[in-house]
Amino acid sequence: MKIQDEVKQTVKKAVNKMEQEGGIKQVIWIGAGGSFGGFYGANYFLHQESKKLFSSMYTSGEFVYAPPKNLDQNSLVVLCSMRGTSETIDSAKVAKEHGATTIALYVDESDLVKVCDFKIKYESLALDESRLERVNGSIGLCIAMNLLQEVEGYDDFETAMKTFDLLDPIYRKAVDYTTPLAKEWAKLNKDQKTIYVIASGPAYGAAYVFSICNIEEMLQLNSPTIHSYEFFNGPFEVTDKSKSIFQLLATGKTRPEDERALKFEQRFGGKKLYVLDGKEIGLDDIKPEVSPYFNHPIFSSILNNVYMRELSYATHESYETRRYMWKEDYK
Repeated sequence: MKIQDEVKQTVKKAVNKMEQEGGIKQVIWIGAGGSFGGFYGANYFLHQESKKLFSSMYTSGEFVYAPPKNLDQNSLVVLCSMRGTSETIDSAKVAKEHGATTIALYVDESDLVKVCDFKIKYESLALDESRLERVNGSIGLCIAMNLLQEVEGYDDFETAMKTFDLLDPIYRKAVDYTTPLAKEWAKLNKDQKTIYVIASGPAYGAAYVFSICNIEEMLQLNSPTIHSYEFFNGPFEVTDKSKSIFQLLATGKTRPEDERALKFEQRFGGKKLYVLDGKEIGLDDIKPEVSPYFNHPIFSSILNNVYMRELSYATHESYETRRYMWKEDYK
């Protein structure tokens, strides 16, 4: 079964269940690390396209300690955890205690699946054999699009659903294109201790995941994530020719913010300024009315599986290495 069909069935069941309690009024996306960041695309889509559905994101820990007051039977809570992060499981329990309907996204079954009302299995973005339409960020986006179609109607729904079939071929082509470029970037930055990642709009979530999960967690390097507009409200003061800056150029309405930041970086930055343009990695092959919403899955996969890996190879540091994660007690 295509993932679009599986998601459609699951969303219909969730919406029908909630109709008995007055219907769905909000959706909350919950996760930790890459599972949290993977929901940026879904949340961004609903902020742009929905007139009625309120959409928000919470890290698992924050949701446990400080759930919103409007969490109730009219809330759909979508939670993601590859193997069952304890705080994400606790978040599902909190959601259920408040009467919310829950959907679990998972790779390995855990108590998260047992607690939630519905479940969808996804494939790890980090595995080469995984198909891009089946990674967590893509499934989250598909859920958001189906929710909008069910609740309000979405004019570009059919176009969007067909686009999921294009994602993996676009990604494979982008891997071939970016690999030699990433090798050169990695050689140039192998001795850097800090890499600034800058983006906005539909690509900001991919920048965030690249910073905290790829560069900081996997390679133990400093990596601030900076919004392209907020760059001019403080961070641009550290720009000079010695800095390593990785600028994402998104497709869509916010692209001028990225281009403005890039223009300044080109004036005052140096040879370690690098630009990854969504138009170069296949987003222009997607119809413009839906293209912006697919920035996240395509950027995230390329950043993790090409740029992070090449930097790992260049620094001779295995991206499987951790200093504290899974080793020290941080509960």
